[in-house]
Amino acid sequence: MKDVNKHKLKKIVIKTKRKIFSEISGNNISNFEGEGFDFVELREYHFGDDVRKIDWKVTAKQQKPYIKIFKEEKELNIVIISLLGGSVYFGSKVLKQDVIAEVFALLSFSSVKNSDNFSSLIFTQKEESFQKPTKKIFGVYSGVEKILEFNPIGKSIDYKALVSYIRKRVKRKSIIFLVGDFVGDIDLSLLSKKHEVVSFIIRDRLEEDPPAFGFLNLIDPENKNISQMDLNNSSIKKYKKLITENDYKLYRHFLKNRIRFTKIYCDDDPFVKISKLFAGV
Repeated sequence: MKDVNKHKLKKIVIKTKRKIFSEISGNNISNFEGEGFDFVELREYHFGDDVRKIDWKVTAKQQKPYIKIFKEEKELNIVIISLLGGSVYFGSKVLKQDVIAEVFALLSFSSVKNSDNFSSLIFTQKEESFQKPTKKIFGVYSGVEKILEFNPIGKSIDYKALVSYIRKRVKRKSIIFLVGDFVGDIDLSLLSKKHEVVSFIIRDRLEEDPPAFGFLNLIDPENKNISQMDLNNSSIKKYKKLITENDYKLYRHFLKNRIRFTKIYCDDDPFVKISKLFAGV
């Protein structure tokens, strides 16, 4: 492991561990709660019931709607997925990739504190790295190290492949934490029907509001193509419109499918943003 990554690893782990395990912290994200339910029985549908719990096979047989009744599990199953496409290798002050590592550390330390199993995954167009479920602090160190060492250049995120992968791989109802920059065509509706999905959108302010640099040679970090672009006021206006449209569509999709989310900029304190999300602020 390179010295710079060793330094980042040590800094991230010490910082996040102190915040999660400190007794004087305010909103501690270790208090997150998922639905975490086990199936118990069936009963007829009543007005106001969650339609997502309807058992369609039984409903078809009985010719009237039935829903599944669940009991809460004490132990949550946590899956933390880092989406490391080439675009995360960017940051005006801190790389988005480093912020993703910090968010991972906060979530995984919270799992350790709660004695919940957590597994971790790096995903692009396929599984790049998988860490089996653990309750050990070693899993936090190992996961952060893998994120920092991963080379995202030339990689892109295939969200359809991601959904298909999780549906096949994660059989038990779980809390799925997705951490990435979420740009592109994204549909997580099938995923949210079975699991509780929480998304963390990692962005740099400069990529959302770039200054007029003029002519630049730009390298696409996902396909390594080089192009020249004139970043003038007109082109920036068009670019910002595309980003706004992307995020508007993304937020509507999340809200429609009951996916909790928050945006974390590279100059934000991830602990504060995540704490507010779980506190319902």
